[in-house]
Amino acid sequence: MAKENQFVEQIADIDADFPQWYTDVVLKTKLVDYGPVKGTMVIRPYGYAIWENIQKEMDKRFKAQGVENAYFPLLIPMSFFTKEAEHVEGFAPEIAVVTVAGGEPLAEPLAIRPTSETIIGTMYSKWIQSYRDLPLKINQWCNVMRWEKTTRPFLRTSEFLWQEGHTVHATAEEAEEETQKMLEIYKEFAENCLAIPVITGKKTEKEKFAGAVATYGMEAMMHDGKSLQAGTSHYLGQNFASAFDIQFLDKDGTHKTAYTSSWGVSTRLIGAIIMTHGDSRGLVLPPVVAPVQCVIVPIAAKKAGVSEACAKLRDELEQAGVRVKLDDSENSPGWKFNEWEMKGVPVRIELGPRDLEAGKILCARRDTLEKSEMALSGAADGIRALLQTVQKDMLEAARKRRDGRIVYAKDMDEILAGVENGNFVKAGWCGCRECEDKIKEKTAASARVYAEGETAETCAVCGKKAKHMIIYARAY
Repeated sequence: MAKENQFVEQIADIDADFPQWYTDVVLKTKLVDYGPVKGTMVIRPYGYAIWENIQKEMDKRFKAQGVENAYFPLLIPMSFFTKEAEHVEGFAPEIAVVTVAGGEPLAEPLAIRPTSETIIGTMYSKWIQSYRDLPLKINQWCNVMRWEKTTRPFLRTSEFLWQEGHTVHATAEEAEEETQKMLEIYKEFAENCLAIPVITGKKTEKEKFAGAVATYGMEAMMHDGKSLQAGTSHYLGQNFASAFDIQFLDKDGTHKTAYTSSWGVSTRLIGAIIMTHGDSRGLVLPPVVAPVQCVIVPIAAKKAGVSEACAKLRDELEQAGVRVKLDDSENSPGWKFNEWEMKGVPVRIELGPRDLEAGKILCARRDTLEKSEMALSGAADGIRALLQTVQKDMLEAARKRRDGRIVYAKDMDEILAGVENGNFVKAGWCGCRECEDKIKEKTAASARVYAEGETAETCAVCGKKAKHMIIYARAY
C-alpha cells in the first residue's frame, strides 16, 4: 500500500508558488532529473518522448520547405568567433572553452557549441561557388552549451537540445522572406501542435540576436503571466557571409556576397507546454505531442471478460494510430487515475463489467476533467475525434486566457501595474534605448516584440511622440 501512495504526492499550489509547482511537476512526472554537473538536466524517457514528437512534427514541416538535415561539430575554434565582432561580444559570457585534450594543452582553445553560425558559415564558404548552389537550406538537430548561472529544467539550462536552421540566399529579399517564412512555420506549429497561442514580431535592437540585422521572436504567455520566448528567426544580412567569405559567382559573371538567415527552437518548448496548460493536478499535454494520448484503466479487472475487452480495445486504438497505454498494473484504479492525470494524458478510458454489459466505455478528458460515455463498438473513431476536439479546445482556452491578460499602458506606473498583475502590456515607445532601459530597470519587464499594426501617440516613459507600440512583459 505504501508503494501506491508514493506517486500521489502533493505538488505545490500552482497559484501560490508557481516556481515550486513547476519543479514538482517536472520531477514527479519523470520528465527530467538533475544532472551531476550544475545546470544540466537528464531528460528521462517520458520527457524525451515529447521532444521526439516535437521533432517529428517540426522535421516534416522543414523538409516541406526544402530544408535538409546535416550535422556539424560540437567543438568550434575560438578564432571563428572573433570574425564577427558583435557575435563574439554577445556570446562571450556564456561560452564554455576546452583548453586541454589528451592530457596536452591545445594549440587553440575550442568553444563548446553555443550556436553554429560560425562553423556553418566556414563550411558554407567552401561549398558555395555559384548561384546554382543557392539557395542552400540546412538544419541540424543537436545539443548546445551556454554556461548559465541561474537554471531551471527545460527553461534555462547550461546544456539543452534544439534545432538550428541556416540558409544562404543570393539576395536580401530572399533571405528576409525565408526569415519570415520560418517564423510563420514556428507559429503554426506552436498553435496547431502545442496548442499554444503565440505573438510573433520583430525584436528591438537591444533584444536582437548578436550579429543579426533583425531578429523576430515568438512569445507565449505562461500561467503566471510571464512571457517565454519560444522561438526566434534571424535575418543575418551579409554580416556572417562577409565575415566567413560566403561568395558566389552570379549569372552576370561577377562575384557577390551572399545573404543568410538562421532560426531555432529548443527543448524550452516542453517548458512552454507545462507552464501554458498545466493545472493543480499536474501536466496537461496536447494530444499531438503527448507520449501517451489515451490510457485504458480496467475496472474490476478480474471479472470475466474485462481484461480481454481492454486488450482488444488497446489493439484497435493502436491500429487506428492512437498512442495508447493499457494500465493493467496491480495498483488500484484510483491510484492510476491520479498518476495519469498528473502525467497529463489527454484521454482516460474506464472499462468495467457494467460498461462491458452496456457496450460502452467511460471517457475522461484531462483538459476539462469532463466525463462522457462512448459506444465500445467503433470506439477508435470516437477516440480519435475526441483527441482532435481536446487539441482544438486547449488552443482556444489558452488563447482566451492570454487575450484576457493583454492590457494597454500610457505611462510607467501603468506598465508596472500591468506586469505586477501578470499581464502583457502594450505601450508606446519613442525608439530611444534609454527609455527601453528605464522600463527594464523600474518594472523588470522587457520589450518582447513590436506590436505589429498598432500605434500609440506618446512614449510611456518620456512622453515624446511614439514611433512604435511595444509589448512589454516579465520573461523567463
